[in-house]
Amino acid sequence: MFNSIQDFADGQLLLVNKPYKWTSFDVVGKIRNAFKPLKLKVGHAGTLDPLATGLLVICTGKMTKQIDTFQAEEKEYTGTMVLGSTTPTYDLESEPEQKFETSHLTDEQIKAVCQQFIGEIQQYPPAHSAIKIDGERLYEKARRGEEVELRARSVTITEFEITRIELPEVDFRVVCSKGTYIRSLVNDFGIALNNGAYMSRLRRTRSGNYRIEDAYEVMELVNQIRELKAPEQ
Repeated sequence: MFNSIQDFADGQLLLVNKPYKWTSFDVVGKIRNAFKPLKLKVGHAGTLDPLATGLLVICTGKMTKQIDTFQAEEKEYTGTMVLGSTTPTYDLESEPEQKFETSHLTDEQIKAVCQQFIGEIQQYPPAHSAIKIDGERLYEKARRGEEVELRARSVTITEFEITRIELPEVDFRVVCSKGTYIRSLVNDFGIALNNGAYMSRLRRTRSGNYRIEDAYEVMELVNQIRELKAPEQ
């Protein structure tokens, strides 16, 4: 609970549940606007794609200096992948293209593939991602149809488990390091299975020691901020 607007200027760490189809910047902007006319620094510690939901760690005021520390912490996600086809964006941002047969796949085969990804792995980011190359985001180049040379990065997968199989859908849980692209992990999972896969749902459930169960809904937080401002106006 917050006692005054000054608490936010002094520095607060806020846990917010990012809604579906909102960008991470949409959430930051909504909270920043709630403080107007006060100009307060607000930032997030780890982008979530628009089609992902879940825990977004937001820092205000002096706490924004610690964003890099929070961003570096281990993350946990739950999600759903669809086997039997791929998409250019590795998720539902684009239409499925290649098709593969899935009727021969067994639960044991699917679960066994997870072990290939445990530990430190090399991963290529999706061409449709927010990484900047030469000052421009990859997805901007990809939308123009430009060829982009993707560079592999080292990431660490601590846990990767399958929690439900109802083909073509497969639910999973992943614990991973900063910088892991779950879309790329899903795409690589399909390749390792000699098949195809794209992500249809993703939710961040934990960042460091912070959990989605303790997060505010965006408007719940915005309304609290407005109520605190009301006596001061």
